[in-house]
Amino acid sequence: MPLASATERCLPPADLDRIEQAADFVRGNDTASALDALFPSLTAEERQELGGRLRLAHTALLVFPHRLAGLREELSARGLHAGEPTPSVVVRGRLAQRYARPAGSLPVGILRASVPDGRDGRGEIEIFALEVPHGSDLATVAAAERAAGHEAHTAFEVLAPTPVTLHGLTALLLDRAGALADSGGHNPHENATVLYFRTGEHRIELYVPGRRPELLATHLRRTTAHQTRADDGTPHTPHPGNTQPIPHIPHTRHIPGPRDRLLHLMTGAWTTQAIAVAAELRLADHLDAHPAADLALLAELTGTHTDSLGRLLRYLAGLGLVAADGDGSYHLTELGGPLRTGAADSFQPLALLYGGPFYRSFGELRHSVRTGEEAFARVFGEHHFAHFARHPDLAELFDRAMAASAPMFAPVAGLVDLSAHRVVVDVAGGNGELLGRLLRAAPHLGGVLLERPHAVEAAEKAFVTAGLADRCRFVAGDFTSGIPEGGDLYVLSRVLHDWDDERCLTILRGCARAMAPGAELLLIERLLPADARLSLAVAWDVHMLCNVGGRERTEDHYRRLLDEAGFDFAACHELPLQAALMRFRRR
Repeated sequence: MPLASATERCLPPADLDRIEQAADFVRGNDTASALDALFPSLTAEERQELGGRLRLAHTALLVFPHRLAGLREELSARGLHAGEPTPSVVVRGRLAQRYARPAGSLPVGILRASVPDGRDGRGEIEIFALEVPHGSDLATVAAAERAAGHEAHTAFEVLAPTPVTLHGLTALLLDRAGALADSGGHNPHENATVLYFRTGEHRIELYVPGRRPELLATHLRRTTAHQTRADDGTPHTPHPGNTQPIPHIPHTRHIPGPRDRLLHLMTGAWTTQAIAVAAELRLADHLDAHPAADLALLAELTGTHTDSLGRLLRYLAGLGLVAADGDGSYHLTELGGPLRTGAADSFQPLALLYGGPFYRSFGELRHSVRTGEEAFARVFGEHHFAHFARHPDLAELFDRAMAASAPMFAPVAGLVDLSAHRVVVDVAGGNGELLGRLLRAAPHLGGVLLERPHAVEAAEKAFVTAGLADRCRFVAGDFTSGIPEGGDLYVLSRVLHDWDDERCLTILRGCARAMAPGAELLLIERLLPADARLSLAVAWDVHMLCNVGGRERTEDHYRRLLDEAGFDFAACHELPLQAALMRFRRR
């Protein structure tokens, strides 16, 4: 196919040259050589370890065709066979923030063009394309981006990603390779999470299949922490897809020191309340229904004071829950998405719970630290289970909040040999979310759900809707006074962390009495790390101290308790949301 004439070309010559350079990079490198070039500060052993976890996926750049029609044909004429373009949410958002323009005015597409003769056998260029017609005011954006090459990067796909693998990879890049977190996002069109890193000379993308909200949230926090890093004046080396060096732009903001960081941490209570107010106003729902709502419309929808709501939205934008589009409108970000109320695992009730009764009791954390007693009882006059039982609205909020952790149950059915069991007993199983997943995964299974009366009533309705009610027996009761017999698989999900060791042993011995030798017990909890690393379990441990009277534990701590109660340890598996599944057998 002959090349189009210069007057017919979609792409300016500068962009065509950059694409050719990117293709040359893909042809000339495989995973090992790319890692050698990008991470020279790592040892050969560390790069080899990375090579076993990553695959060179593509090199990427942002181009600015005069028109999108005909772009694929123009690439094909150069031997690059591209698929249909799909929207790029992440790059569009970055450009909108960088140039203070409405995201809707920056339609960025992604085309993936295969490169023949790549050293890994399947090389690709990822081409972000923003249409810039002749005479468009976007020409200034195009010029600035060509010069800076912000979106140019080399991407590696993470092979067989697990929470441990992902933690190790990010730690290696940040701590050993000296990279900085440089934004990221979730691409719903591919159901993949992308994390960007910058070494100063290069920008690297980790491509992780699937939705990884916890990983992404941590990465975005790291990005925010590094955004004010001072420029050391060292010239940047252009990415293989760039034709011009990145100019030196002095930073005018100072490096955040310990006082800045400490002050930021001290305002954490304000963050809790801001998110709780956003949840109460159902801002996520309104922004979902009106993706480009302006302040006046949002104030009308929420019944709030316009200027005050604007100040809240600015704070929420700084947290990453919403984003301002530059024209006075706002849209919901991926981080704020879980506050929508439509899904059963919505974080909206959790935000109300943490910003409501638990927020009040956390104000008495000092009492818990001094005495070892739960602050909730000091504030409300009784343990939170008893208090919620006397207030149906709070009990209902608590049950809905607990459902927010349902995603941690997704892998459980695949980690247990359900074919070896006939009856599963879920002890204090809440709304039956986990039990329902197990029954759907194994049609031969029968189930028993033991819960408080109001929770059993809600679970029965849900099981009827799901067509599972005829396979489950619902028992309204208290697990401290008796546990149903007859099962060969028992489940304790997020139960033991509510209690001290003595009460845990009482619960476990009650399970042991109900179980035949050889029956299996599944224990789902967050595990405290053995070192001083901060984790969700560490934060929840303080929450349990203050609000519940229980505690989080290490894996060894749980194994000692289970051993004393008559159980043998079988295995431990990681689950989403930094939880763990521990499997035990009744001796």
